[in-house]
Amino acid sequence: MDGGSSKRSVGLRSFRAKFILVVGGAVLFDLLVSGGLALWNVQRLSRDATLEVGQGLEAASQEYIRTYADSTAAQVGLLLRQVHNDVDTLAGVLQAQIDNPARNTDVGAAIARTSPGSVSVFYDEQGKWSQNAPGSASVVSVWGYLLGQDHQPTADIKRDIEASAVLDLVAPSLLQHGASKLQMYYIGPKERPIFRTAPYTDQAQTFDRLYPGHNEADFWNFFFPGLYESWQSWAGDAKTRPVADDITQTAPYTDAITGKLIVSFFHPLWTADRKDVAGTAGADITLDQLAQTVENVKVAQSGFGFLAMSDGNVIAINATGEETLGLRSASEASGTGVTGLERSLKGSSQPAIAQLALDREQGIQHLLLQREGDQVPYIVMVKKLPATNLWSSGPVRQEAMLLGLVVPEREIDASLYAAQAKISEATNRIVIYQILAILISLLVVAIAVFAASKRITSGISALAGAAKRIQAQDYSVRVAITSKDEVGAAGEAFNRMAEQISYHTENLEQLVEERTAQIEDQKEEISALNAQLERENRRLGTELAVAERIQLMVLPLQQELEEFQDIEIAAYMRPAEEVGGDYYDVLKHGKRLKIGIGDVTGHGLESGVLMLMVQSVARALQEAGNSDAVKFLANLNSALFKNIVRTKIDKHLTLAFLDYDGKELILSGQHEEVVIIRSNGEIQRIDTMDLGIPIGLEADISAFIKTREIAFEKGDLILLHTDGVTEAENGAGELFGIERLCSEALRLKGQSADKVVSGIVATLMQFIGSQKIYDDITLLAVRHR
Repeated sequence: MDGGSSKRSVGLRSFRAKFILVVGGAVLFDLLVSGGLALWNVQRLSRDATLEVGQGLEAASQEYIRTYADSTAAQVGLLLRQVHNDVDTLAGVLQAQIDNPARNTDVGAAIARTSPGSVSVFYDEQGKWSQNAPGSASVVSVWGYLLGQDHQPTADIKRDIEASAVLDLVAPSLLQHGASKLQMYYIGPKERPIFRTAPYTDQAQTFDRLYPGHNEADFWNFFFPGLYESWQSWAGDAKTRPVADDITQTAPYTDAITGKLIVSFFHPLWTADRKDVAGTAGADITLDQLAQTVENVKVAQSGFGFLAMSDGNVIAINATGEETLGLRSASEASGTGVTGLERSLKGSSQPAIAQLALDREQGIQHLLLQREGDQVPYIVMVKKLPATNLWSSGPVRQEAMLLGLVVPEREIDASLYAAQAKISEATNRIVIYQILAILISLLVVAIAVFAASKRITSGISALAGAAKRIQAQDYSVRVAITSKDEVGAAGEAFNRMAEQISYHTENLEQLVEERTAQIEDQKEEISALNAQLERENRRLGTELAVAERIQLMVLPLQQELEEFQDIEIAAYMRPAEEVGGDYYDVLKHGKRLKIGIGDVTGHGLESGVLMLMVQSVARALQEAGNSDAVKFLANLNSALFKNIVRTKIDKHLTLAFLDYDGKELILSGQHEEVVIIRSNGEIQRIDTMDLGIPIGLEADISAFIKTREIAFEKGDLILLHTDGVTEAENGAGELFGIERLCSEALRLKGQSADKVVSGIVATLMQFIGSQKIYDDITLLAVRHR
């Protein structure tokens, strides 16, 4: 009988047989299709990955080379900018001396008194030149043709010697800091080319040894032919400068004193009327400083960098790079001028290098170079550096040095070959694992389908029978729970559902009545809450209106602002809410006038209350005759601090005062910057951060309060403001800012204080437009009639 039951349970028309056929067949088909697709996708993915990795590695390598070139160029540029800045600083000091002859004479005379060794020169019979003795911060050389018949410097040369001694005050500090420099110097104009150099060296003696005849020749034409004339052309027309910068650098040359290859940087000095050249300030750096940055380039295993002039002359490269590029170096010297370094790409033994286009950036280039009899592919990138003014020999011209990177392609592609091999290995391993996974999955699925079919179908049959009884309105039916799996969970859910249906069917009317009563109770409660909220809103509105009226009542009256004879005062205040946290006041006691401005943190009722406290205490202290600015602020803070502690208001404020007695104007306290527009149009901004600390943070702040005396003359205009002015935003999120405030004040400086305030406020409101105002706005203008 059991055997017959088993046959019936697995018959072809039974649910179990259908379950096995449908589920098992579907899973089998899915495994076969998905497994086949997976194998096909793995193969395709391998091919695509190899291609993508190849392209990605090539792009990454090229991007790496570009980035490396940019980084190296930035390092070279930084070194040059540092030297430019130091030369600019020295030139600025010397130019200021030229532009102010009286100060020039005073400084020279002072140095002559305190450091006579810096300006006292002695004649050398053998060299026929004069030079100061060792021991000074700098050496000054006066060539023979600048000396009188008595072998003494002429009067104008003496003045130049004393004036140039200012180099002793500036050059040592510049040499010690910033970019490393070999030396810094001053050379006089063409008619008086004295040569002062820091630090001290045997300058003239070295020139005699290396440049015979220099002492009888014109200095500028002998050493730098064409350079001085170029500068004179610039003085006539600045547009003739090849590059819009006064700094002129030389091509690399051998320094007469140290024997090192150096690059000089000149900044011409101009006559006071800017119509001619008055000499030059200069600095030297060794070529090692430029070369080190480039020679340390290390791309892949044997890649290297080089630095070249625009004519192809390589000024920096390591030994490996020099050999790879087939460069031949030569040094040429002449009886005059300076000795340069010649090692040109155009003279390379490598045809591909000799034919490189140097007039423009080429980006990544692929070249074949001869290496040990073979044609080896290389990647070459050439990048132009920012243009500079260059003197080589003759007129100054524009120069843009070139930074090059060279790396063998096989070193860049090594990672590509390794990646491709790894991808192929991984692909084969994935294929094997995928086949094994499919076979194991088929076996597991077959076992699981047969094992689960009996348990699943029996539970489903029981649920189906119970559902038919529910349909027939037999709500007492329950399903027997025989398992704890999903089928058992479905049975438990069915039983709970049957219980709820039975309960709600029997008690539906009572539930509806109870829910209706609950809704009515909640409606009454909501109505009561709405009425209470309306009363609270009316009360709060009344309180805010009273606070706002009190706040406006204590502000200075218009007639108070107009009763001062020698000054005009105008003010504007707009709270961000009904009650603001900004404070300003104008207090008069006898002949003394105190103008205050402050900003309480936040805004609203508590901020307004604290503002009223400030006004009351300040008025009381002023009326009590407290005229000391430091004690005034300290006493005011002490009183407010106690009130803040008592009222538990978590607020404080920035606060500053101007004290004026008709002669002196004293500023005290920490607040926003004070803006002063002088009668001559000069803008002065005074930072108050060091004049105090916020009020209400500490019980005693007297140690932090400082004062500052401010000049206040006829026609001067002072602006006091809170951060609601400068931090006001427009629709684009842009701030009004202190610069725009200063610009508007300068535009309106000739008008009355009222018109200054109204004009600035009109511009501010136009700037804000429809944007919400988030902070209180307060502005005061004080104008000396």
